[in-house]
Amino acid sequence: MMNIGMDRSQLLPALAMVSGVVERRHTLPILGNLLIAADNGGVTLRATDLELEIGTRTGGRVQEGGATTVPARKLLDICRSLPEGAEVTIRTDGDRAAVVSGRSRFMLSTLSADDFPSMDVGDAEVSLELEQGVLRRLLEKTAFAMAQQDVRYYLNGVMLELSSEQVIAVATDGHRLAKATAALDAGAVKDLSETMQVIVPAKTVIELKRLLGQEAGTASLELSARTLRLSMGHTVVTSKLVDGRYPEYDRVIPKGLERHAVVDREGLRAALQRTAILSNEKYKGVRVAFEDGTLGLQSHNPEKEEAEDALEIDYTGDATTIGFNVGYIQDVLGAVDEGAVEIWFRDGDSSAVWHGQGAEDETFVIMPMRL
Repeated sequence: MMNIGMDRSQLLPALAMVSGVVERRHTLPILGNLLIAADNGGVTLRATDLELEIGTRTGGRVQEGGATTVPARKLLDICRSLPEGAEVTIRTDGDRAAVVSGRSRFMLSTLSADDFPSMDVGDAEVSLELEQGVLRRLLEKTAFAMAQQDVRYYLNGVMLELSSEQVIAVATDGHRLAKATAALDAGAVKDLSETMQVIVPAKTVIELKRLLGQEAGTASLELSARTLRLSMGHTVVTSKLVDGRYPEYDRVIPKGLERHAVVDREGLRAALQRTAILSNEKYKGVRVAFEDGTLGLQSHNPEKEEAEDALEIDYTGDATTIGFNVGYIQDVLGAVDEGAVEIWFRDGDSSAVWHGQGAEDETFVIMPMRL
């Protein structure tokens, strides 16, 4: 019989950390539960969907050690509903668990901890230490360009390319591409003989973006051919990798583009937001016209409605009009940190390269649309 007590301020963040893995629809009842294991060192919480597993350790008053599994969402909702400063006791009693706080009492059904699946992780082939903020930045700069449920399954995630000097993150859905690079400290990577590429699944990327940076400091990344394990503070994320070969992304990035414009990021964002109101709801296209000192925006829809807007830009050269998906440009503007954006292009039929002004460690490619 397990008997533990802890403050809501300890339990709630730990529950929130692991519960994101739990699917509302699952094939096995136990996948809707999370594992609670208590010993003298504290309390461990773990959740999995068989592809991704998150575990975290927190303090607590362990009256009696043991392990059980309880419905994840229900325990999270119970904990959220309790007042701040509440103390929570969790006690197992046969095939049920009592959650008690003050005058509130909840009886939850349990399933045996022995049946809770554990993800099998192969021996790490490569290990790497890096700042949590660096990894989060790489994912935030690229994740928006991941494909969503594409039949080309290798596009449904972010590709990480490791060398001894740097880590590169790349995502593409075939219509746009995002690439971000971070330098690594000497000796940060262990056991790497040649450049290594792994594809991190979309769900894992989303969870990592949520979790990274919640605890300060470094993250330890261990990679094998099929799995990734990331340790940060008291939390460990284990994930299967996407099995597949990533496209040669460098071929997609245009080289030697001779036309160059610089535009204010917030000004462009606001003008796009206005223009998008009357764009075709299905295709979300906008005509972007580069002229000396001016950027013109134009959209229209099947109802024959039109919107036009313009803003000042730093550009001298031939007038060029390119059709773009509004959402793709807005995603890039959301990923850029600088106050101005640089755009490199050739003509109206070629992909354009975008990045924050002076930000050489990021590249965003957007293909043109026929409008």
